[in-house]
Amino acid sequence: MTTLTLPLRRPSRAWGRFRSNTSAMIGLFITLAVVLLAIFAPVLPLYDPMQLGASFRPPSAQHPLGTDALGSDVLSNVILGARVSLIVGLCAVITSTVIGVSIGALAGYFGGTVDTLLMRLAEMFQIMPQFFLAIVIVALFGSSIWNVVLVIGVLTWPVTARLLRAEFLTLRKREYVDAARNLGMSHFDIVFREIMPNALPPIIVNCTLQVSSAILLQTSLAFLGLGDPNAISWGTMLNTAQDYFSRAWWMAAFPGLALFLTTLSLNLVGDGLNDALNPKAG
Repeated sequence: MTTLTLPLRRPSRAWGRFRSNTSAMIGLFITLAVVLLAIFAPVLPLYDPMQLGASFRPPSAQHPLGTDALGSDVLSNVILGARVSLIVGLCAVITSTVIGVSIGALAGYFGGTVDTLLMRLAEMFQIMPQFFLAIVIVALFGSSIWNVVLVIGVLTWPVTARLLRAEFLTLRKREYVDAARNLGMSHFDIVFREIMPNALPPIIVNCTLQVSSAILLQTSLAFLGLGDPNAISWGTMLNTAQDYFSRAWWMAAFPGLALFLTTLSLNLVGDGLNDALNPKAG
């Protein structure tokens, strides 16, 4: 069946706009560096986290970021901690996006009672104190990585749902959608083949920004002692470092710097994508 979807902004043009944004390119470079370090951590010449040496060693040639209270290499732990942060951030956003896209598409396409009920559900989740609710749920059901992913994903979908609903409310009135209905296309085909491709740009931008929010939320939980005890993360490193800051500042400074650079770079990429994909930008 022939699709009537309007052409999106050409990828080459969007990439050109993104590439001309200096801050976005810096963010992309830092993000790719963190991702590559996390992916190739197992083959990098890092110290084994279980390999303990002298405690509280300051940064040196042997240990570029020093050692912690147990004598573990801080650089190795920072790189390994990136794996946990990225896994939680990406998987939580995938979970949140799947829920949000499903609810937003249904609400925006059908409207009426369906829209009202689903938006009231979204409002109910939005008025909840998400951070404190996350603390309670993780404390009750365990602090494994996948529990944290599920909690973050389930609590953060309303923003995606509202964004997509707004796009659908506008796009469903377009002439090409009316033409698709007149051709006898099913609701499924109209939603996913005609409307969805044109509604994706703000969702892509939102996903990028939500990854950084998910990483910050996971780090905050771990800092409070609600992180997975079997996994090294920046939050657990910061939790340990708070008792030794005056003696070994590097234990907190370097995982904190890694967290700052990662979340900043993701936000710069998100801003760059917003400028590149926004049809009103050019």
